[in-house]
Amino acid sequence: MTTAGCGVLLMRFVRNLAVITAIVGILAACSSNNKYFETEGLQAPPQRCTVQPSVLGEAEPLSRVGDGYCQVPNPWLVHEISNVKFSQPATMTCGMASPLDQWIENSVQPAAQQAFGESVTGFDVAASYSCRPRNNRRGARMSEHGFGNAIDISSFTLESGRKVTVLDGWNGRSDERKFLRQVRADACGPFMTVLGPGSDAHHRDHLHLDLQYRRSGSRYCK
Repeated sequence: MTTAGCGVLLMRFVRNLAVITAIVGILAACSSNNKYFETEGLQAPPQRCTVQPSVLGEAEPLSRVGDGYCQVPNPWLVHEISNVKFSQPATMTCGMASPLDQWIENSVQPAAQQAFGESVTGFDVAASYSCRPRNNRRGARMSEHGFGNAIDISSFTLESGRKVTVLDGWNGRSDERKFLRQVRADACGPFMTVLGPGSDAHHRDHLHLDLQYRRSGSRYCK
């Protein structure tokens, strides 16, 4: 065989080897996908809810969200709750709407009036449904975001257009510090888990609110 012929065969071999390597990598990733996060002990939220999100704001039901471990029972796409607009539509289970409404009406708006003399008109939604492990740490337990059972809020927009961010406001102006600490403390009631600045580095720039099921019925607010 000529040198040129050997070169052609070698090139074909290299290309085939690259394809085989890629296929093996894909198969390995798929086979280990169930180990991307842990689900032991987790329980999806109930499919029923007391009030449909469309009664509380602008929202529409979805036919299906998620697959495999990450499935949202009774999913809704929510654009607004209690006259507070979301920066992006939030995909969540139906049961999240009522606690959000309670928190807005009973804490967020009164705290905003007290701190700023005006109402909150919008939230910056950093995350809602997402099929991932907690804090995006491979091998950790599945996040409540995987059930559509959590929402992350990174800032609040006031009537005047002023934006109060969790990242800058937590240790910022006195009125912003007071407001953010109040609404965070009050969220521990409607919600089962409340995390934010000081909880860990992952939550320094947003408030995480979820309805995680715990057999003891206890809340985790840190």
